[in-house]
Amino acid sequence: MSISIQNISKSYNKIKAIDSVSFEVNSGELFGLIGPDGAGKTTIFRVLTTLLLADQGIATVAGLDVVTDYKAIRNSVGYMPGKFSLYQDLTVEENLTFFATIFGTTIEENYELIEDIYVQIEPFKKRRAGALSGGMKQKLALCCALIHAPKVLFLDEPTTGVDPVSRKEFWQMLKRLQQKGITILVSTPYMDEASLCDRIALIKKGKVLKIDTPQAITSNYEKVIYDIQSKNTHGLIHDLKSYPTHYSVYAFGEFIHYIDKREDFDPIFLKEYLESKGHTDIIIKKAVTTTEDVFMDL
Repeated sequence: MSISIQNISKSYNKIKAIDSVSFEVNSGELFGLIGPDGAGKTTIFRVLTTLLLADQGIATVAGLDVVTDYKAIRNSVGYMPGKFSLYQDLTVEENLTFFATIFGTTIEENYELIEDIYVQIEPFKKRRAGALSGGMKQKLALCCALIHAPKVLFLDEPTTGVDPVSRKEFWQMLKRLQQKGITILVSTPYMDEASLCDRIALIKKGKVLKIDTPQAITSNYEKVIYDIQSKNTHGLIHDLKSYPTHYSVYAFGEFIHYIDKREDFDPIFLKEYLESKGHTDIIIKKAVTTTEDVFMDL
C-alpha cells in the first residue's frame, strides 16, 4: 500500500474535522476524495503530508509513519495545496529553480517528469507567478510539486476556480503522471471528476460514506431516480416534496430528481397528481444515476 490510514481523527477545539477515517491507496493508483467544502479533505491531506498531527489513529505514506518518519515523507511526496502558495513576485522559472534547489535537484535532472506540463507554461517563464491565469498557476504549482520526482502526489482541490478547458487538460496530465508510476491522491468538490479516478471515497462532515470504483458506486445503486420537469420549476419542487410517498427531491440541472419510497411506484399517478396541482408540460422519465445522486442519498 502506498497510503494507509487507520481510524484517524482530528478536532479543532470542539469541531471534529475528521472522525475515525480509514482507507488505503494502492501504489500507482489515482484515488479521489470527493466531498463538499468542510468535509475534512484538507485536514486529511495535512495529516498525511506531516503538516498536522492527528488526535488519534495511525497513518503511513510510502511505508513511512507520518509521525516518526516525517522528514523522510517530506522528501518523497509532492503536495499541491488548494490555495496557490508559490512566490507570486518570482517568475515561473525562478519558482521552479527555487523548489528544485530546496530538494537538492535541478530542473534538468527531472525535466522528463514535468516536460508535458512545462512546455505549456514555458512561453511565460519570465512572467511573475502572480500575473498568471488560474490554469497556468495550477500547472506551475504542479511542476513545483513534481520537481523532486516524488513517489506520492497530493493534490488538494487542484481544479477549483479553473476554467473547463484547463480542468480537462489538468486531468489528462494526471493520467499521464499515473502512467509513470506516481501514486496520486486528489480531492475535489466536483462530482463529475469522480469518474476520472480509479477509486473514490465519498466524504461528508469528517466521515467516509462509501469507498469503491466510480462505476461500482453508481451501478450498485438500487433506487430508481426520475427526471421530472414542468413549466413551474419552483412550484414543482414544493409539490413533489408534498407528495405522500416521496423519498428524495432535489434540483439537478434542468430537471428535478425524484425518488419514491415504493418499489411498485407508477409515474402515471404522480403525473396525475402534478396535473391536479396545475402543472403543465410535465416530463417524467428515468434518469441516469450519477455519483452526485448516490452522494446526495448517502
